[in-house]
Amino acid sequence: MNYTTQMDAARKGILTKELLAVAKKEQMEPEKLVKLVAAGQVVIPANKCHTCLDPNGIGSALRTKINVNLGTSRDLNDLDMELQKVNDAVAMGAESIMDLSSFGDTQKFRRKLTAECPAIIGTVPIYDAVVYYHKPLREITSEEWLQIAEMHAKDGVDFLTIHVGINKNTAERFKKMKRLTNIVSRGGSIIFAWMEMTGQENPFYEHFDRLLDICQEYDVTLSLGDACRPGCLEDATDVSQLEELLTLGELTRRAWEKNVQVMIEGPGHMALDEIAANMKLQKRLCHNAPFYVLGPLVTDVAPGYDHITSAIGAAQIGWYGTAMLCYVTPKEHLGLPNKEDVRTGVVTYKIAAHAADIAKGHPGATVRDNALSKARYEFRWKDQFNLGLDPDRALEYYKAGNHFNGKYCTMCGPNFCAMRISQNLKNCEFDPEEEARLHEE
Repeated sequence: MNYTTQMDAARKGILTKELLAVAKKEQMEPEKLVKLVAAGQVVIPANKCHTCLDPNGIGSALRTKINVNLGTSRDLNDLDMELQKVNDAVAMGAESIMDLSSFGDTQKFRRKLTAECPAIIGTVPIYDAVVYYHKPLREITSEEWLQIAEMHAKDGVDFLTIHVGINKNTAERFKKMKRLTNIVSRGGSIIFAWMEMTGQENPFYEHFDRLLDICQEYDVTLSLGDACRPGCLEDATDVSQLEELLTLGELTRRAWEKNVQVMIEGPGHMALDEIAANMKLQKRLCHNAPFYVLGPLVTDVAPGYDHITSAIGAAQIGWYGTAMLCYVTPKEHLGLPNKEDVRTGVVTYKIAAHAADIAKGHPGATVRDNALSKARYEFRWKDQFNLGLDPDRALEYYKAGNHFNGKYCTMCGPNFCAMRISQNLKNCEFDPEEEARLHEE
């Protein structure tokens, strides 16, 4: 192998097997894709140790991808259950899985994922450091923070979310701000607390070149986390968020100098009218690096329905160019999602991503829509179900309201089904006597 990372290969004009696989999926000429990877506008997260990976590309010029957050917690520590969620999510079309485990044998679960799961695998090493070292936060050293990141890279993780943008300067500015919900990033709050306790610089910022060396060695994509992302509408697009974004843009250029692939993580809460501006700022300040966004949630008043409030924002920001959407389940802000919550979140975000791809004119985006519409017009029920994003749910609802496989459903019945009427007229099958009989029934 005469290259270090996918970016390095692309800059040398080498068409890796991962790039060729992505080009085929995206219906894109490899020669075009290689230029996008070389420029940092597309990333192909592909750790050299993740040998079962089915690669996918992430970038605004490609299909909008979705990420699924999973993992154990102190109150729910069932690795088998989390693994089943992973398998379900991948089966439903999730391209990326983030293991956010914060309790138990986290390394065992992480290694199982990189040994068996074909999806992109991401982690947040900051969480794991607290679990792994079993000591008070203030006693973790700068070297230990970096060692935990290297351990995740060795375990085969394809991208690492590192909250490197909150340094001493951005932290001081943040402390002067009056936010409604303060810091809502779990990783961001941990590293901020450590900085406040020790008086030291963010170790990932201070030793950023060391972090880049780790990423380069294993070809790990660096996902630059947003510690200062807003956790409510009131805090959206404030000075702290934008200052951190400036820092992430600077760090992106430094990463590219070492051929390390970069994604930028984006805010989770903002009003609809702020989405376009946020997307434009990210593109400008971070040099068109792929944007990876949670939601965004466009209102804060719907706990239990935040998969909907976030999907509204996700479809729009995907249309404006976000490369990957992090799903939100109905249990967001309330608890760890169960299997059904994961299913609901994945399907909801597949819908949002697909809607975005249609809006931005991705090649072939409407083929499935047109095929389903034709099947619907021709009353080919099985084809309708199979072409849908959630065939099982569609079939379930149909069976609950219909007891036949006829040319209408119980929404309109035989007399008022517009498609049945227009189809009969088109085929010269309209029979007044039959219509009269149906009215009598």
